[in-house]
Amino acid sequence: MPLQDALDAFKLAFESGEPPYNAPEWVHEPMQRATEELIASNAASRALKVGDHAPEFELADADGKLLSSAQLLEKGPLVVTFYRGVWCPYCNLDLQAIQQALPAIEDHSATLVAISPQTAANSRRSIRENRLTFPILLDPGSEVAAAFGLRFALPDYLVSLYRDTFQNDLAVNNGEPSWTLPMPARFVIDQHGTIAYAEVNPDYTRRPDPSELLPVLNRLQPPIAA
Repeated sequence: MPLQDALDAFKLAFESGEPPYNAPEWVHEPMQRATEELIASNAASRALKVGDHAPEFELADADGKLLSSAQLLEKGPLVVTFYRGVWCPYCNLDLQAIQQALPAIEDHSATLVAISPQTAANSRRSIRENRLTFPILLDPGSEVAAAFGLRFALPDYLVSLYRDTFQNDLAVNNGEPSWTLPMPARFVIDQHGTIAYAEVNPDYTRRPDPSELLPVLNRLQPPIAA
């Protein structure tokens, strides 16, 4: 199933209140309002684009090992996917889809990493529950996300909804009190550090299909011959 079809199916079930979600009907309006406000802010237009130089970064993975973008780019192109956290079902579906595409990505000598502001424990949970074989890098305060133009602060009414209704306290889940998140995004960075593919969407229920990466990777690094 294409990724967006899976996301749309989840959204329909969640908004209709089907078990096991059973979300009260009133929660959907503030969630939709926050998304519409983020779209209207034109935040996505300020994110880095194809042709921009990608910021260098060095981040720890879920086990504390430091990985740098410079080190990873020595091996080939770098695919970076930014996501909100293990608490976000849309993010989990996205991670599962890109895991399925990992063999095709690696056929182009490319490396895949995910970046999230969540704690190491939550990243290990993401890896375990989504059966991931690629690293999740820890981005406290979404500092690297900010360098890519992705970081935004949640409005107060959404903070209250997440914390008090969903019992999702991002100050705990992320280990710091800023209540900021990255807009979901996917980038391909070539070995010169230039962004060759960029997809950013302020609507977290919309994600690019991982298959979109393959023509870009094919241009940068033809697949390894069998």
